[in-house]
Amino acid sequence: MAAKHVGVKLPEDLVEVLKQGKTVGVLATFSEKGLPHTTPISTIYPKGLESILISIHKDHTGYHNMVWQKKVMICFLDENNVAYSVLGRAGVVRAPSEVHPLMNVVRIDIIDIKCDRSVLTRVDSGVRWSYTSWEAEELLNGLQNELKELARVL
Repeated sequence: MAAKHVGVKLPEDLVEVLKQGKTVGVLATFSEKGLPHTTPISTIYPKGLESILISIHKDHTGYHNMVWQKKVMICFLDENNVAYSVLGRAGVVRAPSEVHPLMNVVRIDIIDIKCDRSVLTRVDSGVRWSYTSWEAEELLNGLQNELKELARVL
């Protein structure tokens, strides 16, 4: 079965998952040499229905690739059969983050969304994570709150 294209607006079920702040999106980028690269991203927030905001380390390969290449794809798999891949154009909106000097905020404007649900399988759960320390929790909560605020004012 071919993937079903759902347009440029985030589906309601994906928006709900993103707003919960507990999912992981797998960011796919390409290097200047054409090498594929994936990056799990946990600080993600929807900006309206046509953009997604993420925080990413300024020295991460995925960040350098997206600054160079601009086009990215993020795959989301989560409970209640949420299964989407979002193709978008990345642009840096805040560098550095006001929360941490090594983190930058990127807006991904949606070009296309495809539904990756299968007729043979169902996604029952996404990647589940927890904080490694109270400092990590404080940092990630700060970064997530920065994305929420930017989603409101950008």
